[in-house]
Amino acid sequence: MQTATVQPKPKVNLDQQTTYRVLFAISFVHLLNDSIQSVIPAIFPILQESMNLTYFQLGMIGFALNMTASIMQPFVGFYTDKRPSPFLLPMGMFFTFLGMLGLAFASNFYFVLLSVVLVGVGSAVFHPEGSRVVYLAAGQRRGLAQSIFQVGGNAGQALAPIMTVLIFVPLGQFGAIWFTFVAAMASIVLLFVARWAKERMHVFAPPKKSQAVRKVNPEKIKAVRIAMGLLLFFIFARSWYHASITNYYPFYLMQEYGLLVEEAQIYIFIFLAAGAVGTFMGGPLADRFGKKKIILFSMLGSAPLTLILPYVSQEWAYAIFLINGFIILSSFSVTVVYAQELVPGKIGTVTGLTIGLAFGMGALGSLALGGLVDIFSLTPVMIAAGFLPLIGVVAYFLPSDQKLREWAEEA
Repeated sequence: MQTATVQPKPKVNLDQQTTYRVLFAISFVHLLNDSIQSVIPAIFPILQESMNLTYFQLGMIGFALNMTASIMQPFVGFYTDKRPSPFLLPMGMFFTFLGMLGLAFASNFYFVLLSVVLVGVGSAVFHPEGSRVVYLAAGQRRGLAQSIFQVGGNAGQALAPIMTVLIFVPLGQFGAIWFTFVAAMASIVLLFVARWAKERMHVFAPPKKSQAVRKVNPEKIKAVRIAMGLLLFFIFARSWYHASITNYYPFYLMQEYGLLVEEAQIYIFIFLAAGAVGTFMGGPLADRFGKKKIILFSMLGSAPLTLILPYVSQEWAYAIFLINGFIILSSFSVTVVYAQELVPGKIGTVTGLTIGLAFGMGALGSLALGGLVDIFSLTPVMIAAGFLPLIGVVAYFLPSDQKLREWAEEA
């Protein structure tokens, strides 16, 4: 009689698994974080009326918010690449809590600036370390994982105009007090995420570096630096156009179509909601067609519609906001994954550069556009902003996906 041999179960390589519960948790917090950050430009019309602010002062508020996050993110990422610190996540959200509390009670322009700087600090801490959690939870599905993470942020941005209508229009500036509860909820979720990330990093701690000195190809280093520069310049153009839509196009809609604040915010909601869908689809589309192709199409594909947007009727504007929101933001998660593959092993640093730079360039764009509107008036500046997506042609000169794989094999 033959005895059946029992095959041992293969060991599960946890590093290959995708931990969806963590991805959805960190994506949910990304939604809460970015909804808080995005209500600030969304309430510009309310702040302008209550404090009699100029367009340049509104630009300064956007600059203070986004530039804080931009400047700090690469430094936070560089630090956490050397010393991963998942419990910085709930600590950063505490700064956001303080910022929204301050905004609710701000009595002057300078108090508003201080409050939005605190919100910016919270965002600067969240994004690099949040992306590290995504990387740990992604397994082999990094594109999908980054899309899940980023769609939370874009969904939060899309909710900002609706929350402005429901909260800030009836309650005014004091409506910001409700977002302290949002920050508190996010902190609770981040405590769970931080505990999981700390255990994960302990299990998959990288081996100690070999004493052998590896010779680095200087030509490759130069090529990587050029590629990163092109990618950041692409993000520069995308962020400036995004800033023109979210910060100032509501004023253009109110001026040209005679809309109320809440009616103008519907257009921005459509743009950002479609962008959230585009962000989620960007990862799978990049897996199918290639990251470089999606990055290139996201700007050049939208350029014809951005150029005609200021001249179309109110009804056609709905359709253009819908289509362009999807196309332009389809590259948001893709540029992050592209940068991570371009410079492997520096997750926090490159995430701080790509996501942080997006906020930073949006900050510079907000400041510059506000000043230009004060000088030249709203209409010509909004028309000129339609040319920004044409700058996306620089993505044509990025290394191909195949080249990235070859460089990774050489490392």
